[in-house]
Amino acid sequence: MTSFSAKIAETRAGARPVVFVVYPDIVLLDLVGPLQVFSHAPDPQTKTNGYACAVVSLNGGMVTTNTVVPIPSEPVSRYLDAEIHTLVVVGGDGANTAMHDTHVLDMVNALAERAQRVCSVCSGALVLAAAGLLNGRRAVTHWDDCATLETGFPEVKVEIDPIYIKDGNVWTSAGITAGIDMALAVVAEDLGRRSALRVARSMVTHMARAGGQSQFSPVLRRQLLDSTGRFEELHHWVADNLCQDLRVEELAAKMNMSARNFARLYTGQMGLTPAKAVEAIRIEVAQDLLETSGKTVKQIAAQCGFNDEERMRRAFMRTLSVSPTDYRRGFRAQGIPKPH
Repeated sequence: MTSFSAKIAETRAGARPVVFVVYPDIVLLDLVGPLQVFSHAPDPQTKTNGYACAVVSLNGGMVTTNTVVPIPSEPVSRYLDAEIHTLVVVGGDGANTAMHDTHVLDMVNALAERAQRVCSVCSGALVLAAAGLLNGRRAVTHWDDCATLETGFPEVKVEIDPIYIKDGNVWTSAGITAGIDMALAVVAEDLGRRSALRVARSMVTHMARAGGQSQFSPVLRRQLLDSTGRFEELHHWVADNLCQDLRVEELAAKMNMSARNFARLYTGQMGLTPAKAVEAIRIEVAQDLLETSGKTVKQIAAQCGFNDEERMRRAFMRTLSVSPTDYRRGFRAQGIPKPH
């Protein structure tokens, strides 16, 4: 296997060293998604690859994944004296074991001390947290692991929504494919947006989902919170009647409840007020129209009950940290005609 130093020499002396940490039973895509991004990111100054990548484990050799494909790795001993630009700890079911393995945690801490940037993909955040690298920082992981991260590591400021979070020189990303989004954002920071766009285009992926975008859909969120289906019909009705009067009094009437009682019960169960829920559904429908229709932003704003473009823009910025126009630019489906 070619050594890390040899890999750098094959590209150029200034290539940014990226080290991926693996352990048994990782998620394959947690590794190969970001690895693909960093392996093909062009440096606009040198016209060569901007990064030199390596995959390391405690002892080297083949490491099992959650698929039939194992991953070759180098022993960490080769990198304990190396200068590392970006360290990436991948995730997987094996993270639940790795986070309790003092040898793995010592390895991660030793590498992190030599790294300019530390990242995790998916449940790799559990390993970073166990190593103490997330203390006092905002962090995210796969939504299914957020509770474990929050209860196991109270010093970590866990956020369930974002696709990725940058807090200082530490980046964490949500479930699986979010590692690609994070890697593209890292490339944009290091090499410029144009380089990241080239990689995204070659991978036929979007460039790029905003870090503040939710890692799971509003529909799934509502289903998780409304496990008994108490408000399911109401949510469907709201989505079909976005231009109607959707004040709390009208929603309460649909549920045969008083406005005060409805607002209290809804907020208690769903975690947001009825007004915020209506706005979230409006945004969700608007997202779909921006992706799949040729309607103008003005037409979509009217159809979704925002009344005007500015009101929809402010709602998008609050929720997604991106304007409707920029959202459409990143997520328009192929073959959809541009609005006139």
